[in-house]
Amino acid sequence: MRKKLQQTIKPLLKTFFALSLVLTLAFAHADGALAARSGGRIGGGSFRAPSSSRTYTPRTYAPPGGGGYYPGGGFGGGGFGFPFLIPFWGIGGGFGGIFTILIFLAIANFLLQSFRRISSGETEETDYSSNSSVSVSRLQVGLLAQARELQNELNHIAETADTNTPEGRAEILQEASLALLRHPEYFVYAGGGTQQASLNSAEGQFNRLSLAERSKFSEETLSNVNNQLRAALAKDALPPAGELDNPTRLITEGPGEYIIVTLLAATFGKFEIPTAINSADDLRQALRQIGSIPSEKLLAIEVLWTPQAEGDTLTSDDVLANYPDLRLV
Repeated sequence: MRKKLQQTIKPLLKTFFALSLVLTLAFAHADGALAARSGGRIGGGSFRAPSSSRTYTPRTYAPPGGGGYYPGGGFGGGGFGFPFLIPFWGIGGGFGGIFTILIFLAIANFLLQSFRRISSGETEETDYSSNSSVSVSRLQVGLLAQARELQNELNHIAETADTNTPEGRAEILQEASLALLRHPEYFVYAGGGTQQASLNSAEGQFNRLSLAERSKFSEETLSNVNNQLRAALAKDALPPAGELDNPTRLITEGPGEYIIVTLLAATFGKFEIPTAINSADDLRQALRQIGSIPSEKLLAIEVLWTPQAEGDTLTSDDVLANYPDLRLV
């Protein structure tokens, strides 16, 4: 009787232990799947109001020949200055012709000086203040992991980028946008939006968006921020030996693997990335828009992507947990 009972219970115990093992592995992998992955980051900029290298001071121009009318002293320099008009105001007898000539000479001189100033790169200083309007924009793109060459392109940008100059930062944003535009067949998800802020509060808003994205990485395995290039091997990027053959991996991680790229930009003035990006065409338009921001308008930029380390993966569970606002395109 006892032997028969053991024979009946033994298969049940085996089934119980097997089920327990599967559940344990499943939840363990689920925790890993929901954990953040390796990430790359490129960024730089300043939220101080820019000033032009050369400041133009308005001047009063006289017609060629210099000089002018000096009370009690006639005409200086052999030419006619603007004050020459004063003593003749209201005097007839041919004044209209002289007045026309003076106006013509003054306009011609003004245009000539303006042309010289523009040619030499001299510009008037723009009036920026702490209340100047700043647009803080975010654009996110989710791609199928088959776009592995995109990761190589972003790695190359990080390793060679100049993040310390406005021109360098504009080029980073342009090159990252171009890299994404070259892989439209892998577009899956997208999201975006812009928030308006004053110059005083824009830096805090930008930093909050940046920290929110960076907190989704377990480690920044490649970064170039303010021309400080850092690289590290991702911890636990590759699964333990034999885990790839584990059948529960398909259950816990799902069938898909993805790459998420985030573009952040703080710009002077009115700029807007649409919140609703519902198609690949909408996404292409948004990428062209953010990639064409001129350097003189850019305050700060960041390009972030995950996974960065070779062999690392981002699963559908990761995307659902960390990027719930992304939409299918």
